[in-house]
Amino acid sequence: MYEERETECHPLLQGDRDEDFKTISLCSSEMESLTSICEVIFPSLSPNSLIHDNKSDDESIKLFSTLSASQYPIPNKVARLLVNRAFFEAIMVVRLVLKLCSSRVGTLLIGGSLCFSDKWPYINKFSEISLERREKIVQKWFKHHFLTPVRLGFVFIKSLCLLAFFSQVNEKSKNPTWEAIGYNVPATKQHPTQQNNRPLQKNMVEIINETEHTLVNSLMQKGLHVTENLKENICKITCDVVIIGSGCGGGVAAAVLAKSGKKVVLLEKGNYFTPKDYSGLEGPSLDQMYESGGILPTLDGKLMIQAGSTVGGGSAVNWSACIKTPTLVLTEWAEEHNMKLYGTYEYASAMDIVCERIGVTDKCVKIGFQNQVLRKGCESLGLKVEDVPQNASKDHYCGSCCFGCPTGDKKGTDSTWLVDAVDHGAVIIAGCKAEKLLFTENGEGKTRGKRCVGVVSQLMNQKISKRLQVEAKVTISACGSLLTPPLLISSGLKNPNIGKHLHLHPVLMAWGYFPETNDSNLPGKSYEGGILTYVHKPDDHSYILEVPALGPGTFAALCPWVSGKDTKERMLRYSRTAHVFSLVKDNGSGEVKSAGRINYNFHKSDIENLKKGLKQAIRVLIAAGAREVGTQSSDGRRFKCNGSSDEDVEEFLETVDARDGPLSMVKDWSIYCSAHQMGSCRMGESEKEGAVDENGESWEAEGLYVCDASVLPSAVGVNPMITIQSTAYCLAQRIAGTF
Repeated sequence: MYEERETECHPLLQGDRDEDFKTISLCSSEMESLTSICEVIFPSLSPNSLIHDNKSDDESIKLFSTLSASQYPIPNKVARLLVNRAFFEAIMVVRLVLKLCSSRVGTLLIGGSLCFSDKWPYINKFSEISLERREKIVQKWFKHHFLTPVRLGFVFIKSLCLLAFFSQVNEKSKNPTWEAIGYNVPATKQHPTQQNNRPLQKNMVEIINETEHTLVNSLMQKGLHVTENLKENICKITCDVVIIGSGCGGGVAAAVLAKSGKKVVLLEKGNYFTPKDYSGLEGPSLDQMYESGGILPTLDGKLMIQAGSTVGGGSAVNWSACIKTPTLVLTEWAEEHNMKLYGTYEYASAMDIVCERIGVTDKCVKIGFQNQVLRKGCESLGLKVEDVPQNASKDHYCGSCCFGCPTGDKKGTDSTWLVDAVDHGAVIIAGCKAEKLLFTENGEGKTRGKRCVGVVSQLMNQKISKRLQVEAKVTISACGSLLTPPLLISSGLKNPNIGKHLHLHPVLMAWGYFPETNDSNLPGKSYEGGILTYVHKPDDHSYILEVPALGPGTFAALCPWVSGKDTKERMLRYSRTAHVFSLVKDNGSGEVKSAGRINYNFHKSDIENLKKGLKQAIRVLIAAGAREVGTQSSDGRRFKCNGSSDEDVEEFLETVDARDGPLSMVKDWSIYCSAHQMGSCRMGESEKEGAVDENGESWEAEGLYVCDASVLPSAVGVNPMITIQSTAYCLAQRIAGTF
């Protein structure tokens, strides 16, 4: 199925090998059903069945027409993603669908008369039905508004199938669809010449490279005090501060505390990659650098979440946006939440210090295609459009930063704050997952009943059975808003605010197709250039408009599925389809009490604001010159712009809505997205109001601090990197002064 192309990168960020798919956890009948559903989602068509911009004789398009997701190894990959990455209920609902499809009675229940045959036994299993009839069954279930769990099963399969098909590559980093859809992973990468290739290496232990016999010696070589408890099979380390997580919170805290003279040990469950390691390959990069491999839906499947999981955390894979905390938000936090920090010079100064350290610049010299579209559309409508500052040089033109910046130009914590930390003696242990915090009873007269004395961690290497116990005077959880609450709760903390008030900045996307012509005034492709360099903020602050990074797999997974041929036609337009999204400062909130199990409830005002922003995004795309526009709503409705009147546009906009999710009892539904998570261990002026105090310290345990986005009192309303780092800087400065 694959052609081959050599590439240089880290082995973990290369393509899959055939042996990766040999062992699967689904039975043969389930795999037969899964393969037949994958064929429906992305079928093989005749070579001349697709015409793209009048190019019917293009050999790459002919090949693309004949490819099918039923071909090995795609169904096996889907099965592996399902079993390894999905939460329990998702696995059960997909297996229910597969079980139904694998029997004649089950197929009769889901397919009705479409499974009838004129030959004995007169009822076919799903895999025995013609492709045309199978497609009608799946189309019916995508619109079914009664047994929605079954619909959700088909939706999960569709998303995993298309993600796997368009993002996965072989060992030589090639996918046979890319030429037809106009996608290309740059074969050469520019590396900084005046920078250490692995600047954290001198004080880092990478568990992936260790064994039972080398671990202790490697830790001691970094200057750590290590003892072994052979009876309990534990390695014990003592230090001043242990920090769990290396992203925007943990990275900053590590630098501040190490500079203050504290002996810091930082634990990160992800692996360490540098610019020379990055492949730019969507599938392997999602798998290795994102939480749950980039497949992290809420329990109802309504909202897809992305969060970094590597050394540098989200700062290693985010879109470089460096927007300071809005004044209105600072006022809200200082006055309504009584978190006085946010009204002080201390915090304002911290934002300046953060921006200086990560090299924030104001304007990009060269602008990518999607951002050109946003700017042109806004200007044509007379809307304000602002430059988004970047933590990169003004010449930064990298569309791969969501998979790690191969140029090394973007300055995440892995190339800034963590470098400062190791330069001042901090030790980073990569591939180390915190399991449980350690507590002792506090003495009489103390306001907090417990004292945190460290953390026990699992080493993410099957060759090592030992666990790591780090004992410290101060313990800082900086796992992020999705993982800090589960760690605190599983360790026995009871504050009711832990895990609640989770804000996600929900997003709805609009798309516009811009055919490439010789005289096009919007050059480039959707995946090229700085990812996020412009933003539109309306005066009423109800939403903001920005553009996303969507690799081919993510693009396909989010596309509404109407039919196999329609999906192929949409994908042929991939490189010239621009997306503009509406993002809201959410009043609704969610809950995360255990890892990977996220609930979220929209507030009515959020739905209205998302809809308002989505309609404006469509207007912007039309004003920029799109030939056709649409949304990600399941009905696949679209609007052809050429020759349309203002009345036609408004009539179409009347049909645009922020719909419920696929589990809701509605015919047409939407899937929302989120790349920002905040507030799940928020600060509060009392234990009734928050999980931690204004200094980030737990109300229940002395010496336990939280230093990540989960402490933010509410949603920020803009990209939160500067807010998280500035908050972490202030909290770490205060922690440093306590001992």
